[in-house]
Amino acid sequence: CSVMPPPRFFCDAMLGGLSRWLRAAGYDAAFEYGIDDGSLVRSAAEQGRIVLSSDGGVFERNVIKGGAVRALRVPRASPPVEQLAFVLRTLSLVRCAPRCMACGGELRETSKLEVEGRAPPRSYAAYDRFWTCAVCNKLYWHGTHWSRITKALEAMS
Repeated sequence: CSVMPPPRFFCDAMLGGLSRWLRAAGYDAAFEYGIDDGSLVRSAAEQGRIVLSSDGGVFERNVIKGGAVRALRVPRASPPVEQLAFVLRTLSLVRCAPRCMACGGELRETSKLEVEGRAPPRSYAAYDRFWTCAVCNKLYWHGTHWSRITKALEAMS
């Protein structure tokens, strides 16, 4: 990724879809379902993350108004992929290597032999390259789902 160090994000309770798309675009994006505004802002401050929110109340907090915690208001009614395009465009970010869409961990290429028995049999037979998340150990391969995500990301460029 050409942005060093890349920004890290904390998405509010309404932006879970955006957090997954940010991860697909290569960014560390935390998300906690049901988190209240105070906890969101405190956690973002402690972890050095940019708050992404559609909630106007978040932007009334003194630490955000004063700039101690960076924040970006994301359009509420847009689909997550459009929200991603907005964030990337507004912050002048480029796509980076994808991260785990489940937890945001880094993906590491894993040998095909190591995933035998873990990968679905048809996928194991059809693909030679696999990746696992360094944090949650989720398994990935460049199947149709990955292709659809990649096409959506490329359409933004």
